[in-house]
Amino acid sequence: MRLFADNALTPGGWRSDVAIDVAADGTIERVDAGSSPDGAERFAGPVVPGMPNLHSHAFQRAIAGRTGYVSAEGDSFWTWRQAMYSFLDRVDADAIEAIATETYVEMLKAGYTSVAEFHYVHHDPRGNAYADPAELAHRIVAAARAAGIALTLLPVFYAHSDFGGAPPTRGQRRFVHTVDSYARLIDMLAHEATAATWNLGVAPHSLRAVTPEELSAVVALSPAASPIHIHVAEQMREIDACIAWSGARPVEWLLDHAPVDSRWCAVHATHMTSDETRRLASTRAIAGLAPTTEADLGDGTFAARDYLDAQGAFGVGSDSNTCVDPFGELRQLEWSQRLARQARNVLVEVTVSKGPPQMPVGQAIYAAAARGGARAQGRRTGAIAPGHRADLVVLDTGDAALASQPVEALLDAAVFGPCRKPVRDVMVGGRWVVRDGHHHGEESALARYRSCLKGLATWARM
Repeated sequence: MRLFADNALTPGGWRSDVAIDVAADGTIERVDAGSSPDGAERFAGPVVPGMPNLHSHAFQRAIAGRTGYVSAEGDSFWTWRQAMYSFLDRVDADAIEAIATETYVEMLKAGYTSVAEFHYVHHDPRGNAYADPAELAHRIVAAARAAGIALTLLPVFYAHSDFGGAPPTRGQRRFVHTVDSYARLIDMLAHEATAATWNLGVAPHSLRAVTPEELSAVVALSPAASPIHIHVAEQMREIDACIAWSGARPVEWLLDHAPVDSRWCAVHATHMTSDETRRLASTRAIAGLAPTTEADLGDGTFAARDYLDAQGAFGVGSDSNTCVDPFGELRQLEWSQRLARQARNVLVEVTVSKGPPQMPVGQAIYAAAARGGARAQGRRTGAIAPGHRADLVVLDTGDAALASQPVEALLDAAVFGPCRKPVRDVMVGGRWVVRDGHHHGEESALARYRSCLKGLATWARM
């Protein structure tokens, strides 16, 4: 298949009259600028790499907007977590699949072309294993297949409620595995993933939820060259508890005791010292940022400029799916740095002479997040280049915010301008899944989602 773009964002920057040859397996074979459109399918607008979503809890999409009540002791991440546990008391396997399908359709329409699902709900609402221990994992795979999004499934190992091996709470009963039961789950899924279109990794939930021995065992179960994701240093209460347990901060402890390398994604890593920032960046691990969720939950602000200065790589994810919008994540990321530093255009490199930026900040952070997110998923995507999968997004220049913008300003307009729907068309692995802003399965996915929510209408925050 031969495609043609008047303008396309390549690793070398924006190029004009770009021909893209895509193989039958959905991989880009050749990219040539200055080409002719003869014999090619022409894109309806400027083309950028699709954004990999490196961190999602799809089921949490259904509680967006339902947790705006302040408890007697005040509200925080920890009271939000209790509300989420209460919600899960009501959610069966059909609802998990319906919510995930709708969420993945929304991701595609927003410009995410792949998703790393941090999947920690394994058992039924009473905490019992399903007859098929991978029942809910299979529901996530089915949802991704129905939507057409590329999936990296990250089954989560979760065994404890706090540092030092504290027993799990009632609200965590749907998450809990032993090392042996988790090993059986990974083995089952590994056999399926090798013959399917989805990737498999592992995810020790956090240092709160695993002991050091369990962490080592879970990492050892990871399929070769596959991603390893972990929540770390999201909240100050977590920092204090980790110091009380071990005498070290979470990122410090992880770097001292685990083989952290380029396969790892440190999700959030919000609260790090300068030394932790430098050390984490040096491992080539990806910082997995979810700026809108981190803002919604009051986590804090990641020191992104310091991490980039240490040559660290990052990607973005939708996490709780309160906001399903990669452009919104990048906007929140840059704006958080502006507020913290009282400066503008923070996350962009400048020339050695400290002259004008080499590229606008929106383009810079979009390209960096696409590269980092791809690596966090263990995929060759995130760039319009030979050997990468044809995961492509066509920007909608019919949107007033993008109309008549010079090509080098398009991503800045999409990220920081008044643009609500910058995405026109989306391709995943050489196959169109969104055309002219519409997903072929959006009506059925939404109808099923609406029916699911009606069944949960009496849920209230506990």
